[in-house]
Amino acid sequence: MLNQILSHTPRWVWLLLLALLALGLSQTRQRSASLRRITLLPLAMVGLSLSGTLSAFGAQPQTLLLWLLAAGAAAALLMQGALADNTHYDAATRRFSLPGSGVPLALILGIFAIKYFVGAATAMQPGLAHEPLFAAFFTLLYGAFSGVFVARAARLWRLALRPDSASASPLAA
Repeated sequence: MLNQILSHTPRWVWLLLLALLALGLSQTRQRSASLRRITLLPLAMVGLSLSGTLSAFGAQPQTLLLWLLAAGAAAALLMQGALADNTHYDAATRRFSLPGSGVPLALILGIFAIKYFVGAATAMQPGLAHEPLFAAFFTLLYGAFSGVFVARAARLWRLALRPDSASASPLAA
């Protein structure tokens, strides 16, 4: 059955996976990133998450509410955490110096895996999309992953917007 699922997967899905892997792996090394870049990745991942939810379970009010609740709860919880000590913001260049982390890679692959699994499962058993527990569980997962991405970007924006964010100062927001 797995072979059948994999063989029926369009080639563009594997290309997308490779691109997402490359993006996630680039996050594991210390890097410099602009305000724009730290905003675009979370927006893209939130878009992928929301599109996965809507394509699998429809734009039902309860689906959207569950997604928003999970995203909001995850974001609120993670906003309480501090950035890594070696996270810096240079106000003059408007760039961050970021330590490498496997978290973005795990989140990116998590959203991809959920979307792939839900797509395969509902293709084999279309009725699953209408099973309340199945839909609720994966909607909550999609939302939680989105909330983590939003919180990570928001903490960096909070660092950048601090009045005392002097050039290249190490700040843990």
